[in-house]
This record gives sequence, structure tokens and C-alpha cells, in this order.
Amino acid sequence: MDSNVILHLITGILLIIGLIGTILPVVPGAPIAYLGLIVFKFSDDCTYGWLTIIIAGIFVLIGFLLDYLLPSYFTKKLGGTKYGVWGSILGLIVGLFFPPIGFIIGPFLGAFLGELLFSKSNTKSALKSAFGSFVGFMVTTGYDIILVLIFIGIFVYQLV
Repeated sequence: MDSNVILHLITGILLIIGLIGTILPVVPGAPIAYLGLIVFKFSDDCTYGWLTIIIAGIFVLIGFLLDYLLPSYFTKKLGGTKYGVWGSILGLIVGLFFPPIGFIIGPFLGAFLGELLFSKSNTKSALKSAFGSFVGFMVTTGYDIILVLIFIGIFVYQLV
């Protein structure tokens, strides 16, 4: 088997795993997809330069930082506490067992229950905090999905 074909297969697999990982919190989607772009760089069919790799890496780093900062920022901005943030994370993990709706409802319910049970918030305050966590999660997930789709587009464009 030709080494280019092997590199293409590895790249394709990494990009698919990366796309799946944008939704599953246990798989670092964008970094895995980025690794796919790096692997493809060593293919004879690749025409983009190292500057593209560096720029893509910067966007992955930005996404990585946003994944950790935005949900807690929005939760705190809307009056939440660390219990809402942790509840959101736990809700997302539980939501994995109830795809696809669990990915959306899990973080919201987790933040709501975390605030309600542990910070002794009232229902209105807990709902507000949960909404902040939900918004943060959706924004970062959307960013990661778009970024990985761009990486897939770069790969497909190079092959065509």
C-alpha cells in the first residue's frame, strides 16, 4: 500500500474522530482533527504550508481555552457558582448516555441541580445560572464543530 494512501486514511480517521469528539466531552475533538492536518502535511498531495498548520493550531488553542472558560464565565455572569459549573460538566457526562438530546439537556439540568442542591439558590437563580452554562457549552461546541468542519474541508479540497 502506498504511503500517501496510508497518510490519507490516518488523516480521514483522525478528522472523523475529531468531529465526533466535538460533541463528546471525553474526546478532544479539535486537537485530534488538528493532528489529522499535521499527518496530512507529510503526504505528497498536501499543498498547504506550515503557516496553515500554525494558524490552525492557534485556532485549536483558542477553542481549547474557550471550552474551559466560557461555560464558567456565562454561569458566573448570570449569578452561578462553582456548583453550577460542576453540575454542568456532570450533566454533560450523564447526557452522553441519552444521545442526542442528552448532550443538550444534560449540561443545563446539571447546572440547575448543582445550583439548587448545593448552593441553596432559589429556582429562578438556579435557572438563570443553568442557562448561562448552557449558552457557554453551546457556543464552545459550535466553535469546535465549525473549526473541525473547516479542517475536513481543507483535507477534501487538497484531495480533489
